[in-house]
Amino acid sequence: MPDIDRAAEVLRQCWQRNDAIEYRKGELWPDTAEQGYEVQAQLARLRREPVIGWKIAATAIAGRDHINVDRPLAGRLFPSICHSDNAKVRFARNRMAVAEVEFAFTLGTDLPPRESLYTEDEVLAAIQSLHPGLEFPDSRFIDFTLPGTAGLIADNACAANFVLGDATSEPFDAGTLADHSTTLYVNDEPVTHGHGADALDGPVRALVWIANTLSELGIGLSSGQFVTTGVTGKPSPVKKGDSVRADLGIYGSVSASLV
Repeated sequence: MPDIDRAAEVLRQCWQRNDAIEYRKGELWPDTAEQGYEVQAQLARLRREPVIGWKIAATAIAGRDHINVDRPLAGRLFPSICHSDNAKVRFARNRMAVAEVEFAFTLGTDLPPRESLYTEDEVLAAIQSLHPGLEFPDSRFIDFTLPGTAGLIADNACAANFVLGDATSEPFDAGTLADHSTTLYVNDEPVTHGHGADALDGPVRALVWIANTLSELGIGLSSGQFVTTGVTGKPSPVKKGDSVRADLGIYGSVSASLV
């Protein structure tokens, strides 16, 4: 069995120092996704911050290939790593060094743990608003391709910095979001294009996935929290000094400067 408490403390120290460690398979690190979520939960307790949102990593094949995992991963988002539009994001020691354009939803009602699975209609009814999202993921492991699914779940699904755009006033539905195109701009140049369907066949389906995943874990989603549903297009290289914009077209855009 992994050492849940010690693994979480090692990761907490890495967060605090903005540092990373070598991954070596052994008794410290989890072997299963369930153990990974136990470490992540303990890490959240050690951070002593409210969970204001959730992220889904590896919803697209490109994202899974990038971090060498076999399924989507859920991770917690805290106030200290979340930003509003036009934020200046500290980036100098980010090892992944990529940006991702995403769809994000704020919830207006709870989706608590329960025995039966949530349907798409139930999850749609819980959505309060749609937002453009811009993620700059990172890992507390120097080589983030080594820990695998369980290790990167423990590492809070590679959460680092997330920028949440303003809520869109444009009406939307599940079908149109899957087909909707997105663009990531770096220094005003388009670097990748994607579609909502890149993330688990559509942002709403991704939201259903995390609602049911967290329900099975006994956690659930709460009203007022937001969920960012995963990369559209490809994770695109960025560096300190870049200006980055995630563009969802009629649904708005969100920007950040990397400092």
